[in-house]
Formats: sequence, C-alpha cells, structure tokens
Amino acid sequence: MPVRVVVGVNWGDEGKGRIVDLLAGSADMVVRYQGGNNAGHTVVNEFGTFRLHLLPSGIFRPGVTNVLGTGMAIDLEALAKEVDELAARGVEVRELKVSDRAVILFPFHRELDALEEERLGARHHGSTKRGIAPVYGDRYLKKGVLVGEVLYPDYLRRHLEEVVEWDNLVLTRIYGRPPVDPEAVFEWTMRHGARIREWICDTAGVVQSAVRAGRSVLLEGQLGALRDLHYGMYPFVTSSSCLASFARVGGGLFETRVDSVIGVMKAYSTVIGEGPFVTELHGEPGDRLRERGREYGAATGRPRRVGWFDAVGSRYGCAVQAVTEVALTKLDVLSGEPVLKICVGYRVGDRVLDRYPLNPALEEATPVYEEMPGWSEDISGVRDFSDLPPAAQAYVRRLEELVGRPITLISVGPERESIIVRGRPSGA
Repeated sequence: MPVRVVVGVNWGDEGKGRIVDLLAGSADMVVRYQGGNNAGHTVVNEFGTFRLHLLPSGIFRPGVTNVLGTGMAIDLEALAKEVDELAARGVEVRELKVSDRAVILFPFHRELDALEEERLGARHHGSTKRGIAPVYGDRYLKKGVLVGEVLYPDYLRRHLEEVVEWDNLVLTRIYGRPPVDPEAVFEWTMRHGARIREWICDTAGVVQSAVRAGRSVLLEGQLGALRDLHYGMYPFVTSSSCLASFARVGGGLFETRVDSVIGVMKAYSTVIGEGPFVTELHGEPGDRLRERGREYGAATGRPRRVGWFDAVGSRYGCAVQAVTEVALTKLDVLSGEPVLKICVGYRVGDRVLDRYPLNPALEEATPVYEEMPGWSEDISGVRDFSDLPPAAQAYVRRLEELVGRPITLISVGPERESIIVRGRPSGA
C-alpha cells in the first residue's frame, strides 16, 4: 500500500487540511511529522467547519489511526483543549498515537516568543507567538523535554530543574522578566500530560509496523516550502523543516520509501505574517479575493496578504518538495475576475530572475506578469475538468506548464465533495 506525503508548495495556508481529509478516506494512518499548533488546517465535513492546530486532518475518518510524530512540538494544554473541542461537537478522538520523543512546548516558550517579537519591534518576524522558535531552540540546545518523560515523574522533575534554570536566565537577564517556578511547570506538565498519557508511545515503531503490514500511510506536512527553515525566505520562516524529505525523520519512516508527494498550492497567492511577497495586491482586487476566499489565518484569525499566482515561488516550492503531483485549491475564488495575472519572473535591477532568490533580492523584486482571460461562471458545482469554462481549463494548464508538475486534484469549494479529480491522482 502507498506511502504518500502532502505538503505545502508556498507559504502555508494552501489548503492542505482539506486535501488530507479527502485522501484520508483511502488511508489507514495519517501522520503529522513536524511543527506545533502555530498553524491551522481547515476541514469542512458533515460535522461542520474545523480548524485543527495539532491533530492530524484524518481525525474525522473512522478507523484511521492518527499519529503525532517525533518531529513535532506539542503544547500539552493546547492538545487537550483541541480534543475537548472536538468531543463537544460530536467527534470522539480514539485512534491517536503521540510520540514519546516529540518535544513538549511549555507556557514559558510562548512567553519567550512574545517577548522576542516585542523586542524586535518593527523588525519582528510575524510570529504566531505560540512558542515554536523557543521550543525548537531548546531542542537543538539539548534542553528540551520529551513527551515520554511524562511517564517518568521523578526523572521529569529533576530534568525540569535543569531546563527551567536555563530558560530563566533568558527571561531574567535578556528580557528582565520574573523567573518561572520549576515546580509549577512540573505540575502543569503532569496535569495536562495525564490527559494524553494513554496515547503516548513509540510512534516510529507504530508507523513502521503499519507499513510492513501493507497499510496505507499518509503524512501531513505543516506550513509550506517557502517557510522552511533551510530553504524558505529566511529569516521569515518557521523553526522546523516543512519539507517532504523530513517526513522520514519526523514521521519515523526509516525503512520505507515514499511513493508520492502531493504538493498543495492555491490558484492565487496568500501569505500570513511578515516577509517579502512579490505579487502582493493592495486594495482591489486583493481585498475582493480575500473576502471571497475567506482568507483569514486559521491559527490567529489575522487577514492574509493576497496576491496573484507566483509561478517562480511555486516552481521552486515544487522542486524543493520533490513534488510528484499537485493539488490546486480555491480555483472557484477566481470566478468573476475579468483578467488573471501570473508572475513568471522577478525583476531585480536590470535582471529578470526565474528562480526563487535570497531575501535581499526578494525585497527588491517586482513581478513580471503575463495575463490570461478570466471567467464569470460559478464553478463550485463542477466535478469534471471538461465541464470547467474554457478559460479556467486554460488557466490550470498554464499553471501546470509553469510549475512542471501534473495537477491531478482541483478544489472548487470548501466542502469535502467539491473536488475535481483529473488524471490519475495518488490514492484519491
């Protein structure tokens, strides 16, 4: 059975949640392998509209095992709250596995994140202030606390003394804030850890056992290629790897090859947070697209920045993600636009770049556009590619040419069934 990875091609918010929810219908296991609750995946189904921050998007599918992998940073309080919110809406979380090797995100990580954004002032990175950079910083400094330590209270208490001592130095000496009480942190950890204790296990072993048994495994990435720590628009990036290649590490696929990588990209561009955005639209039609596409962050509620489709960034994103096929989302939002623009190059001084550059060049870049005619028809009810207006078909084919990957799935609405299956998508 296949091992597939779903990842973002751009800056995140591409619509990965709805694609994972769709593909989870043919999967036995869905695995989150990096990040924390700093981003949200939106899923619309028979239960309503949900914005998941930690739980995998397969959580709504009966019989599907959902895994929070080793590469994740888990806020125990936020996870318990998310489970409770689903239960209150009739969704019971049962088949969940939480990696004993994932790192715990503490309240003081959130505090440190907010303090650093405040210190940076106008130079801030646009953090969600969920504590992601501080917790991954602690992990790489070998000062992180692992989820599995909840099962060993005596060890946890001793370890927290060491960890909190370090973070208190940062709080008091850099930010001039009061220190954190390690005993209070211990009590917080045990209280919220008790809620997930039954799910803590060696998830890498669980994933490998599933693969050896011939089960279908779907891995769900967070954010997108252009927010990746190593290949994104640094420093306006997240603090974990957003790439499909990290799925083997963060998900525990030691002995297994990945059969396909589904890259998700929008039919236009959106960015939430700071950093250069070459095709950004100010005023109309950006405001119109934002409202029509309901472009507000799932994690923060912040309005997303909106722009025309960026073929330079998307082609680069497909390359670094090693994408084998593309899922194109929100094509329906473009209905009614008389003219559509596609950025095919970045003009920097007297040069035109066709490859995604470093930030110094991005900050100077202006878009080189080609234009295509739009369409006026409502396409939300279309389920076959040939039934799309000719202009919409031409637009999809042009994007396909520019990114160099086949577009096999096209969403034309937020609902699970609002999808066009084109060609031979992996597992749809």
